[in-house]
Amino acid sequence: MIKVGEYNHLKVSRAVEFGLYLDDGQEGILLPKRFVPEGAKIDDVLKVFIYHDGEERLIATTQHPKGTMGDIVKLNVVSVTPQGAFMDWGLMKDIFVPKSQQLQKMIPNGSYLVKIVLDEQTGRIAATERIDTFLSNDILTVKELDEVALTVYRRTDIGYVVIINNIHTGVLHHNEIYRNITSGDTFSGFIKKIYPKENKIDVAAGKPGYKRVEDETEKIIRLLNENNGYLPYNDKSNPDEIYEQFEMSKKTFKMTIGNLYKQRIISIEKTGIKKLT
Repeated sequence: MIKVGEYNHLKVSRAVEFGLYLDDGQEGILLPKRFVPEGAKIDDVLKVFIYHDGEERLIATTQHPKGTMGDIVKLNVVSVTPQGAFMDWGLMKDIFVPKSQQLQKMIPNGSYLVKIVLDEQTGRIAATERIDTFLSNDILTVKELDEVALTVYRRTDIGYVVIINNIHTGVLHHNEIYRNITSGDTFSGFIKKIYPKENKIDVAAGKPGYKRVEDETEKIIRLLNENNGYLPYNDKSNPDEIYEQFEMSKKTFKMTIGNLYKQRIISIEKTGIKKLT
């Protein structure tokens, strides 16, 4: 079954002057010549993205959109009409946001966080700013320490509301933020705490516990190797300088160099850290 708005693996059924037709169990879906991979031939299986062209026919492309069905992404407005706005999502045909699906009047060149959906009335791929209706913490699909995908949603007094795996919402507190972030930013994180009574979730960026330390250990050793075994940073260094150099919090940095020190891999000097082996 063809999945519209997603990647599909389809077999080449026939070639024509203007491209290849891919087997969909019916008449076939056209992959225009400009998107045909070099050397592609009959019976090859190609990974393609399926969407509707300007005449509402299903069409295939090897281009990569900025989001697929169900994704929540930040896109730029290309143009507006009385009916809605067109946004650049990385394909030749822009994605449409009906006026009824806008929270505010979209303007050309503006950037907005939207969810990619299937328009129930037209059966076409569209986008909506009304993301809240798709988010729920009623039945959680995550547990504490799970690694998750985070999308920054909006700022609050205590931090940022983030979207978890395009399904749930959580809070990234100010004391867990070590760089400038804005709505639409995406990064990996983990579930720090779940409050069962209301299913509220606190999250943190990066990886949980020792997984995080192990990853940062590799980074510090690599940087030491690249800098003749010495780095001018230690547990007394400024947190902002540590984040700028290592992209980690001072707490994680101290844990990591502490483990390296205990393993006799580094020495901690007054002015920095030095590799011993």
